[in-house]
Amino acid sequence: MHTILLLAAFGLKGSFLSPGFLFLLVLLMLPLSLWAQFRVSSAYQKNAQIPSRRGLTGRAAAEAVMARAGILDVEITETEGHLTDHYDPLNKRLVLSAENYRGTSLAAVGVAAHEAGHAIQHRVGYSMLQVRMALVPTTNLVSRVLPFLMFATFIFARGLSGMMLDAAILCYAVLTVFQLVTLPVEFDATRRAKIQLVELGIVDRDEMPGVNQTLDAAALTYVAAFVSSLLYLLYLLSARRDD
Repeated sequence: MHTILLLAAFGLKGSFLSPGFLFLLVLLMLPLSLWAQFRVSSAYQKNAQIPSRRGLTGRAAAEAVMARAGILDVEITETEGHLTDHYDPLNKRLVLSAENYRGTSLAAVGVAAHEAGHAIQHRVGYSMLQVRMALVPTTNLVSRVLPFLMFATFIFARGLSGMMLDAAILCYAVLTVFQLVTLPVEFDATRRAKIQLVELGIVDRDEMPGVNQTLDAAALTYVAAFVSSLLYLLYLLSARRDD
């Protein structure tokens, strides 16, 4: 009954969700995003306190994973910040935060191996990574344009019309596609990392639950980002339909 009343209150026109209802869903995504971030933080902090038995640093783990795949031309560097780890395919550089570069915890070797998984994707020409790389320039441009649209989009979404509304739709369409492509890229890198960590003996099988918890929690943030972007795109499209 409560669900029916909620649908009636925000409107459900034919088979199309109304802008009001879709905007409610977007607002409900905020707690999900915060929960996903909390899961990552708590899982990482927990497993960052558990040292791996082998005692390899994140840097050594990433180096071992890449070496097994025949990757010897990727630079591994250290950077500041918390969970700022990433792989830069343009410069063939694997960047690890200090806590993971020097750390020997289950979280550190898990994150490092995950980033090494991206290097392997690059090496073998993983198609979804190539698509993601092709989308980066457009996504960066959209990210620079969005701040100028955000205020009008969030506050005056029903009042947006013409080129402004179309620009907002185009921006979120690009972001949604980028987030969608990111999902298989991240999941595949995690899969590769888990396999290599065990096969190389970097961690024992009974240590994998800690690694899994860390990497699986991180995956939730990508799912939340995609769903949030998709819902807001649908909201703007519905507003455009009623414009």
